[in-house]
Amino acid sequence: MSSENRPGEGGAESAPPEQLALIREAVRKAKAPKAKPRTWRGATLAKELPVARVLVDKGVLHLDRYFDYAVPEELDEAAQPGVRVRVRFGAGGRHVREGRREGGGLIDGFLVERVAESDYAGPLAALAQVVSPEPVLGPELLGLARAVADRYAGSLADVLQLAVPPRHARAEARELPDAPPPPPPPDPGTWRRYGRGPEFLASLASGGAPRAVWTALPGPQWAEEIARAVQATLASGRGALVVVPAGRSAARVDAALSAHLGEGQHAVLTADAGQERRYREWLAVRRGAVRAVVGTRAAMFAPVRDLGLVVMWDDGDASHSDDNAPFPHVREVLELRAARDKCGFLLGSWSCTVEAAQLVESGWALPLVAEREQVRSAAPLVRTVGDGDLARDEAARAARLPTLAWQVVREGLRHGPVLVQVPRRGYVPRMACVQCRTPARCRHCAGPLGAQDAGALRCAWCGRDEAAWHCPECGGFRLRAQVVGARRTAEELGRAFPAVPVRTSGREQVLDTVSEAPALVVSTPGAEPVAEGGYAAALLLDGWAMLGRPDLRAGEDALRRWIGAAALVRPQGAGGTVVVVAEPTLRPVQALVRWDPVGHAVRELAERAELGFPPVSRMAAVSGTPEALAGFLAAAELPRDAEVLGPVPMLVTEAGRPRQAGGPPPGEYWERALVRVPPGSGAALAAALKTAQAARMARGGSEPVRIRIDPPDIG
Repeated sequence: MSSENRPGEGGAESAPPEQLALIREAVRKAKAPKAKPRTWRGATLAKELPVARVLVDKGVLHLDRYFDYAVPEELDEAAQPGVRVRVRFGAGGRHVREGRREGGGLIDGFLVERVAESDYAGPLAALAQVVSPEPVLGPELLGLARAVADRYAGSLADVLQLAVPPRHARAEARELPDAPPPPPPPDPGTWRRYGRGPEFLASLASGGAPRAVWTALPGPQWAEEIARAVQATLASGRGALVVVPAGRSAARVDAALSAHLGEGQHAVLTADAGQERRYREWLAVRRGAVRAVVGTRAAMFAPVRDLGLVVMWDDGDASHSDDNAPFPHVREVLELRAARDKCGFLLGSWSCTVEAAQLVESGWALPLVAEREQVRSAAPLVRTVGDGDLARDEAARAARLPTLAWQVVREGLRHGPVLVQVPRRGYVPRMACVQCRTPARCRHCAGPLGAQDAGALRCAWCGRDEAAWHCPECGGFRLRAQVVGARRTAEELGRAFPAVPVRTSGREQVLDTVSEAPALVVSTPGAEPVAEGGYAAALLLDGWAMLGRPDLRAGEDALRRWIGAAALVRPQGAGGTVVVVAEPTLRPVQALVRWDPVGHAVRELAERAELGFPPVSRMAAVSGTPEALAGFLAAAELPRDAEVLGPVPMLVTEAGRPRQAGGPPPGEYWERALVRVPPGSGAALAAALKTAQAARMARGGSEPVRIRIDPPDIG
């Protein structure tokens, strides 16, 4: 019989390639009957479910899958789903084709599930060790981590490194009490200042899942209001999770929760708590001993039981975006949790980001705002000083402080402390030629020169001192400050007000609080301490330095930082005044004067929609050397509606300069391309980039290519 007439073969060979592959796979499985798994050393296996599916701790995309291992009889009881295990990676089996039958290094992993059979016909490597019988990876956390990995084109192992803290044996051995009984529903308190505030709390207390974007009124009440929302959720018998940007704000919410719930009724998950305490608190959450959690970024994965509410404070803070692959953002992760767990969602801030405005505009969340009369009574008076005012002001030219600022400081010091916000730390971080304004650069590495103390120039990249600088353009020898730092500002104010104490708060030393006594508090953005009773006044200096950044979010970030400082000032009725040194006609300045962050975000969102920029579209940043980037983009099967912008050169990282997150290694020239897709194609874009990266790694690509979904900075 000719091959064309053989029954069942002609149709298969003429079938499409996809169907042919399925037929061949079915034939292969039929010819290879599944047998009980064997190990290389012939170890006695567990009688039931002798195959363990393990996620190995290898954060590379082409190994982002489960690997089958045999369960020895002696590990049968301890090897339960969710526990940490150690396996010999490279010891044989289908998962390591390049490995050897014997040997291979031990590597950590998580046992995901136990099954009866493996679809691999050969012998399997056996589990080497069960590190701990504590099941730290439950089904809910595993599903969330997988969803985050898929959304950000990353590996599941990388997400779990962020989600599950390192083990501490002493913390596991400690007995934990049972969960406390639910507290009573709280009184609305200061939530009555918001139109739907009491209604929001009532919905949480009755078991509802309201979703809201909350524009908080200025003042310190935000932490207590979050605590009341948590108490309302716990009153319904469910759990609550609060994520804040820094340890200082976590401490404020911690104190508010202790006041409302009592001591020991909630867990605090912050990086500065220490490994043992953090793991102990995390275990208390996983075991259900506590159902309320407050923490910083990594707490977004906290395994809270019966989750009823997720809360995020100040989503515009850069600390909410993780700098480790796959770079998840707290806001997006909490949105995923709210959708997966069908729980309440509260996104709060004194300001408003365009992403928050989009949640409201799309109908996914409702606005939670106060009436304009309430806003005006709670906010301080905001006054502006523009470029024209500075040019006509002799005092401003002499000492960088306009006359209006001097008057406000002098009057404010009669009644309490005065806050001075400076965009940069240090003494004089950047210098330029007086005549031609050419930036002063180091002769050795071309890094920017700054004045670290009076009379001394030092390179910010290589640290070399420069004693004989002259301008390469005009030959001048005189320098001027481009941006004056916090320490130099404190020095100038100390000379201007010699009888007043001057305190600084910044990167080297961040103050939590200051007393209500008259003092000048000079701070960088985000490091402003809270004053008892509020500040009498505030100066927001060098506004052009924040507004002039070449970044899509420059205006939004400047407004958020200004409002964050101004919210610490007393209300206008109590004499609180804020002076911002920036051009009054600019949109962020006007939004600050009117105290209208929502209106500013709505207008920004409309402009983003016209231009097709995030968050209206989904975007990915792909960077690498020109050759590696070009090859990656050519091989990636992007969605049909994808648009590639660029590539464009990235800033070259010079030798001696600190490497930026996601940037090129020192001395390498990289390029970056932005890939943009319309709404609805974000998942397809992430899947395409992840597939292309996995294929590239499997082929042994030596030059790195970095992928970041929804990059925070596309300027």
